[in-house]
Amino acid sequence: MLLETWLAFFAACWVISLSPGAGAIASMSCGLRYGFWRGYWNALGLQIALVLQIAIVAAGLGAVLATSALAFSLIKWFGVLYLVYLAVKQWRALAIDMADHDAVRPIGRPLSLIMRGFLVNISNPKALVFMLAILPQFINPLQPLLAQYLIIALTMVAVDLTVMAGYTGLASRVLRLLRTPKQQRQMNRTFAGLFVGAAAFLATIHRAAD
Repeated sequence: MLLETWLAFFAACWVISLSPGAGAIASMSCGLRYGFWRGYWNALGLQIALVLQIAIVAAGLGAVLATSALAFSLIKWFGVLYLVYLAVKQWRALAIDMADHDAVRPIGRPLSLIMRGFLVNISNPKALVFMLAILPQFINPLQPLLAQYLIIALTMVAVDLTVMAGYTGLASRVLRLLRTPKQQRQMNRTFAGLFVGAAAFLATIHRAAD
């Protein structure tokens, strides 16, 4: 991959990652609930799904999924239901009194948080269709494809990990300011609303051919 091509792709990765979406909402939600270091496990799950999506595109299966109305709908509605599920969990999340030093804040299990991030990303069929349309523009078919897709995957993961660290860290700082259960409940309900909004947006997405 030429340096000029990589720089253009690098810039595109920042624009894509910084665009608010379900992954950003999930990262902020985890940072708010578990703090930075625990909440950041969610970002690892997001990246595992991202790498899998890139592999699907590289293998040529992305085109099949993009043109299959059934596969697209199944993935989409699974994603909608999962985001609604996260909204319900966020709404019902227990608030604690941060002024009470004996209060136990939820720790969060790494594997559960990784799976959470993975499901958020992998259940978005639009991301797969988007990569199917964008990635080939940065691929030189006359050069070894595996090396190019590896560069693309490493670049996207590095940028997205950085961006999600920002989202998670920002939310974890907000957590320190939410001292009372009432404030925490209000914030939890705000994020529950964001998850519902993301689910509603995903529900309106159709295949390009529709």
